[in-house]
Amino acid sequence: MTTKDLSLTHLIRPSSLSGKAPLILMLHGYGSDEHDLFSFAGELPSEYVIISLKAPNALQPMGNAWYAINFDAQKGKFSDVEQAIHSRELVKTFIGEALESYPVDPENLTLLGFSQGTILSFALALSYPELIKNVVGLSGYIDPNMLKAGYEKNDFSHLNVYNSHGSVDQVIPVEWARNNKPFLKNLSIDMTYEEYPVGHGINPQNFQSFRNWLEQHND
Repeated sequence: MTTKDLSLTHLIRPSSLSGKAPLILMLHGYGSDEHDLFSFAGELPSEYVIISLKAPNALQPMGNAWYAINFDAQKGKFSDVEQAIHSRELVKTFIGEALESYPVDPENLTLLGFSQGTILSFALALSYPELIKNVVGLSGYIDPNMLKAGYEKNDFSHLNVYNSHGSVDQVIPVEWARNNKPFLKNLSIDMTYEEYPVGHGINPQNFQSFRNWLEQHND
C-alpha cells in the first residue's frame, strides 16, 4: 500500500526475514510514479525490504518527476540541475527516516533507478557513498553537475554499480551511458555495464541479469 507517513510518498514490501533486512530503494523515471518499478517487486529476492518512492514534482496531466526537463532546449534536453539537487537531498533525508522507521540494514542499501531515477541514483550515491552499497542504474547516465562539490575525495571502496542501457534507446542516447564506465573507473568504483538491443526500457534478459547481480552483491 502507498504510505505518506515519511517525507516522501512510497510503497513498501516487507522482507521475509525476521531481523534487519537489506533494502532496495526504487526511483522511477520522468512522468511515472511509485507504482511503476514496484510492479516487479514480487520478482526480486524475498529477503529485501523494497521501498518505491514517488518523486515530489507533479506533472500535468499525470505522473511525477524528480526534476524538470526542457525538451525544447537546444543541444539536447536541459535538466533543471537545482531541482535535481533538491530531490537528491530529499531522498537522502528519506533514507535517514527509513532507517529509523523500518527494520532495514543501514549497511546494505541498494538504489534501483530507471531513466531519471538512475540519474538521481548516481547523483546520490556518488555524493554520499557512505549511505549506499549498490546502485542498479537502468537506462540512465551520470550528470556531474548534480554531484556534491568535492565528491572526488569520497571513499567509494564499498560502492558497487550495475548499469545497463538499450543500444537503440531513443530517449537517452546510448553514447551518454557509455561515458559512465570510464567516469566510474576513474573513481576506482567496481562496475558492470551491459547493453541490450532495446529502446528506452528493460527486456527479460536485462531483468534477469541485474537480478543475478543483486544476489551476488547481497552480503
